[in-house]
Amino acid sequence: MATVFAATESSVLVDGQPVEGVQGIDYRMRRARSNVYALGSTERVGVTSGAYDVDGRLRVASASVALDALTGEQLFQIVANLRHGETTSTVTFDECFLTAKTFDLTVGGTGEAVYSFSAARVREEN
Repeated sequence: MATVFAATESSVLVDGQPVEGVQGIDYRMRRARSNVYALGSTERVGVTSGAYDVDGRLRVASASVALDALTGEQLFQIVANLRHGETTSTVTFDECFLTAKTFDLTVGGTGEAVYSFSAARVREEN
């Protein structure tokens, strides 16, 4: 059975301080992989792993004073406490850098800032 987390029950902290108006968070972990082939064969016999990186985006209604105060050189930590009823999970992004910020405002809607970040590692705890 799938685990479903509710955005309305979850929270996000930046350097231990709650971020107000979080609309969503998404991230991608990638590890460089190379196939290893046996001599004289086209069949893969193994895989080697290389560099690892984490990229993410944090969407916030209007803007976040705490995130806007960060400079591109400043390291910070993001902790997402995901929850739905009694089910919880914590996702921690360590040694983050802010890589970009975009802002969108539509007619009849509210503003939304998207803070893109890169992290040295991500830890998922249930």
